[in-house]
Amino acid sequence: MAQTSSAETGVGGDHSHNQNFWALALGSVGVVYGDIGTSPLYAFKEAVHAAQKSGLTGRPVVLGILSLIFWVLILIVTVKYVLILLRCDNKGEGGTFALMALARSVAKSSSPLILGLGIAGASFFYGDAVITPAMSVMSALEGLHLVSPALSGYVMPLSLIILVLLFWFQSYGTAKVATYFGPITLVWFLVMGAGGAYQIWLNWHNQDILVALNPYFGLRFIYHNGLLAVSVLGLVFLAVTGAEALYADLGHFGRRPIQAAWIGLILPCLTLNYLGQGALILANPEAIENPFYLLYPKELLIPMVLLATCASVIASQAVITGAFSLTRQAIQLGLVPRLEVKHTSETMSGQIYLPRVNWLLFTGVVLVVLMFQNSSRLAGAYGVAVTADMMIASVLTFFVIWKLWKWPLWKAALLMAPLSLIEQVFFAANMTKVAEGGWLPLLMAGVIALMIATWMRGTKVLAKETRHAQADIEWLVGKLKAKPPHRVAGTAVFLTADPLAAPTALMHNLKHNRVLHERNILLTIKTADTPRVLNADRVKVEQIADGFLRVTAKFGFMETPSIAKVFTLCRKKDLNIDIGGTSFFLSRRSLKPAKKSEMPLFQDKLFIWMSRQAEDATTYFQIPIDRVVEVGTQVAV
Repeated sequence: MAQTSSAETGVGGDHSHNQNFWALALGSVGVVYGDIGTSPLYAFKEAVHAAQKSGLTGRPVVLGILSLIFWVLILIVTVKYVLILLRCDNKGEGGTFALMALARSVAKSSSPLILGLGIAGASFFYGDAVITPAMSVMSALEGLHLVSPALSGYVMPLSLIILVLLFWFQSYGTAKVATYFGPITLVWFLVMGAGGAYQIWLNWHNQDILVALNPYFGLRFIYHNGLLAVSVLGLVFLAVTGAEALYADLGHFGRRPIQAAWIGLILPCLTLNYLGQGALILANPEAIENPFYLLYPKELLIPMVLLATCASVIASQAVITGAFSLTRQAIQLGLVPRLEVKHTSETMSGQIYLPRVNWLLFTGVVLVVLMFQNSSRLAGAYGVAVTADMMIASVLTFFVIWKLWKWPLWKAALLMAPLSLIEQVFFAANMTKVAEGGWLPLLMAGVIALMIATWMRGTKVLAKETRHAQADIEWLVGKLKAKPPHRVAGTAVFLTADPLAAPTALMHNLKHNRVLHERNILLTIKTADTPRVLNADRVKVEQIADGFLRVTAKFGFMETPSIAKVFTLCRKKDLNIDIGGTSFFLSRRSLKPAKKSEMPLFQDKLFIWMSRQAEDATTYFQIPIDRVVEVGTQVAV
């Protein structure tokens, strides 16, 4: 975070600040732009293929598609993400849940709607996380067709091998190899730009391809072709896949380094490459077989396939780690069960690994590769996931601009409505591809949204049922004062979600053991609506009665809770706790379906199954195993 702050100051003349700024900008090239950097492998090709299937050919079609690609890059990526959304940070952090939390904090009356949009956006992101590795790796290896037709049969097996290795090495972290992401992706963009510029120069005497930058050609293409242009529009949007990473990785690199990388390098290189592909197609229509790789001389095909494969692996890595981060945020926000979170770096808190998420993603990616078998068949599915995610981000951004920035309603609508309308047009175009693969992200998003909704509803029902069985802590303290139980030396910590109720473990300890520790601490860990919480604001200590204390600890939704950290901060509040001499009492609930549940039976059973997948509190909160006493209870939900 210190790096981000220094990069944001923009202080001129300071060599160390400049070094830091350019290091962050280079890092953003590898992480932020890896996904959008692989789009030229397939976006233009698939759009032209769709046009040809509709009977649309010739120079106006090529110029129209290029014009649409360029202006989508300008309006959606440059205007919406680079200039607007990067300013909607939540304490310096970005991403779907960061934006959702920010919007909910300022638009209280619309909180349920915003929560629903955030869940939907996250659900579509997971679909994106499954499709991106399959799409990127397969499209990169499809260049082997041009090296030798005999290698065509190796594309899918090699894709699977690369994906197996990619997911296998996730548990080791990327701290050591991540330093190479920026330089490799920088070379990738420069080579892409050079290939496009070479074809523009080579075919300059035949076609003035630069006229495609005029929006007139894109609008003319839509106007003259009507419904036939709809199927093409959905595939044009593939040019901006990965733009959502601009905002998601805001906290890692800062606004200005990301903006500088886009304006100074990424946008020019992408534009040159797409224009080069267009110039090549106008000069040689048969090159539509694979216009990206045919930009380069045959001698460079093998190096380009290798470089493209490296770029696709980096793009896949970025979206996988994004899924890890999003899941950790979802856990903290109470949207999904506690899952195992492993830290793969001692120095970088963002380097995490979630085993179950990793292997679920891997299973999904492998199934997608086996089902679709090439990138062209997968293109429709990719577009649906990306456009849905972007539409949701636009609505959430509108709430932030209106409520947080204090813009008048008409002014906020005037800014965001046109951008949202463009995305809605592209989403509608992609929905025509539902039968051709667009059903996949819709199905995945629906399943994930159902699971999140079930977990949220189930936890509310469980809390309600548990609360009925619990006594008020003030009442219990009064009863104990009137009739004191036998006291034993030491400290007992009771983890509880409700700081006002007597924990079940405490009640069972009194009922069965008939003893009470000299010092009893009710510990509640809460999640704030900010990414991180300052240590000064993290812990609150309250005296309930003699021998009873209430400790409330807050963690941001991008932080992993730690009991050791809480106890360290308690010492600054004059509460010394020796973790090695403390007993931790936890309640382990055994859930069973209630005869009259508030949820449908299928949802009831789904919630119980999800609760069984949750990691136990001992491991999640990093409590010493030999200091834990678990008390089992049965609860009907």
